[in-house]
Amino acid sequence: MSKKNKLRIIPLGGLGEVGKNMMAYEFGGDIIVVDAGIMFPKNDMLGVDYIIPDYEYLKKRANRVLGLFITHGHEDHIGAIQHFVDDFSVPIYATPLTRGLIEGKLARNNAQHKAQIKTIQAGDHTKIGPFMVEYFHVSHSIPDCVGMAITTNAGLVVHMSDFKLDHTPVDGWPTDFAKLAEYSMRGVDLLLSDSTNAERPGWTPSEAVIGPAFDKVFSEAKGRIIVATFASLISRVQQVADSAAKYGRKMAIAGPSMVDNVKIARKMKYLNIPDSLIVPIDQALNMQNHKVVIMCTGSQGEPSSIVGRLSAGTNRQFDLKEGDTIVLSSHPIPGNEETISKTINRLLRRGAKVIHDGIAPIHVSGHAAQEEQKLLINLVRPKHFMPIHGELRQLMRHAELAQQVGVPAENTIVVENGQVVELVGRKVLRGERIPGDYVFVTGESIGDIDHDVMKERSQLARNGIMLIDISLDKLTGKLLHAPEIITRGFVSPEDAEALIPEVRTRIMELIHNGGIDDEKDLINAVKSYLHQETKRRPMVFVTLGKHK
Repeated sequence: MSKKNKLRIIPLGGLGEVGKNMMAYEFGGDIIVVDAGIMFPKNDMLGVDYIIPDYEYLKKRANRVLGLFITHGHEDHIGAIQHFVDDFSVPIYATPLTRGLIEGKLARNNAQHKAQIKTIQAGDHTKIGPFMVEYFHVSHSIPDCVGMAITTNAGLVVHMSDFKLDHTPVDGWPTDFAKLAEYSMRGVDLLLSDSTNAERPGWTPSEAVIGPAFDKVFSEAKGRIIVATFASLISRVQQVADSAAKYGRKMAIAGPSMVDNVKIARKMKYLNIPDSLIVPIDQALNMQNHKVVIMCTGSQGEPSSIVGRLSAGTNRQFDLKEGDTIVLSSHPIPGNEETISKTINRLLRRGAKVIHDGIAPIHVSGHAAQEEQKLLINLVRPKHFMPIHGELRQLMRHAELAQQVGVPAENTIVVENGQVVELVGRKVLRGERIPGDYVFVTGESIGDIDHDVMKERSQLARNGIMLIDISLDKLTGKLLHAPEIITRGFVSPEDAEALIPEVRTRIMELIHNGGIDDEKDLINAVKSYLHQETKRRPMVFVTLGKHK
């Protein structure tokens, strides 16, 4: 089959993991990209701020990239745009609210001048190169979310965003079933669908169930209420505002990203909050406790977030008060459970009452559960099915669900980042593999840290370090003075007082007996001795200097 009739689908993020979603579509050499998100680091990724997709494949073909299409405004779909615009000068297509959130993010990073953003609406379409991209509304936990139907000479692909089939969403705008049925009548060659909740049976509860849960919190709380959620969870802000108005509280917004997003959403009429309800945080801190609700970030227990700092007693603007009620309105991101648990325990120790989704329905997922996923497949009736957005176990389970509702096993394809898939002759085939790894971002450093460095950091964190400085006479090879030894994170100061002299003595004996040729021999000898004595393996570094 000629290259002219082959659509290459290239997953660069979001397949085999939760986060950093990015998918490239390549036809006849031209490329469009859907989403550019980040992933939050796992507990063992020490010192990493966040992770972005490895899009080196695109950078090598930058002159062929036609545009970036964004499904919605969550960080795992827009978080890497500030880096993307450094490498590509192409238009970015986004719905009005998503555009506003992107512009706010770029402005905070002084990158707004690099972006060419075009506003699109659900129901619109864009013809770009050989691609026809149609946008249809889907319900999620943020307004203005769209899926995309991508048509080329190779066929019709439906790329679902994060979605749920919520009949009573907060914004009153459910998923566009009629448009999905229309695609079905045209004939969908491949459906790509969100797998986040593929292991969760039944239906995801509607956003409407949260209202009564917040009513209960607001009616019972005697002191301040502090609600933590994601800065981009606009629907939750509206629900908290509604409860605040009902129970006679004023609402304050804390945290730069939350402040910016609320300002943008209110300006664009996606939030219906009267001016009289919102007060500056400084004013709120001087009001009676039972008259205030504060919205902030930190529902994942991040140490640098407001809730994280409150739990540690290091928040500068305000501290916890006896009788505060903290509401963590989100599900834990996979791998974050331990961090959240520690944060909750610290908050409790400091006298706060903590409400989380484990004890009250103050959060519902924005992602479809199994019955919704099966309904979507039955509605779209695709010839082929490819699960996206999830860890491998979730992708595999989603493929099984597709088979249960009639997609032949040979027509379901499960791949992870970097595995190219080709739609050719109305058939879906595996192509070659390309790099699809993590790119670690730390401060201003992008991609300078690799897995070897992360492995070293992990080893240092687990076992500590020992530094040994040795000075030898250049002519005789004899020690000029006793080795200097420093250890950190390995043993207590008391144990070090006993251990270090023994290590020093052994090093001096090895050098005196001529059993050492270079630093490596010394390192191996010291490591062996330390393991023998402590059953631990710290990192050992030796500097061997020769002087006249």
